[in-house]
Amino acid sequence: MIANSSCIFCRIVAGEAEVSLVYQDELVSAFMDAHPIAEGHVLVVPRRHASGLEDLDETSAGRMMAVACRLAGALRRSGVPCEGVNLVLADGTAAGQSVFHCHLHVIPRAAGDGFGFRRPLGLGRSPSRPAMEAVAERVRESLNTEA
Repeated sequence: MIANSSCIFCRIVAGEAEVSLVYQDELVSAFMDAHPIAEGHVLVVPRRHASGLEDLDETSAGRMMAVACRLAGALRRSGVPCEGVNLVLADGTAAGQSVFHCHLHVIPRAAGDGFGFRRPLGLGRSPSRPAMEAVAERVRESLNTEA
């Protein structure tokens, strides 16, 4: 039975969609991205449907990261061009998430591959310490009101 029949990753985990599986255990599955940024681009997904980070349990989140770390080493040893690795998790439309089943991209990188993060002009300027403290306080307060 699939957790969410309209979710491609749920169908993949259930064995109902074509996939090039790399790794699987009781909590996560890892498979080749069908639209890779680079050769060897792997996705790590929780086997239980979670639309985004707030829906993801801590055990599965930790397992996703542990498997991504193992995959980073495996990619380096595999012979695919891999001088470095990016781990990317987009949570929400504004962050670029397009499949709403939480997933962690493990992207092999090579010098000059053309992929990267670009900041618009003006972003990345250091705010004042009081401004950072004000935001930190709002986040701390929000952490204390978690359900």
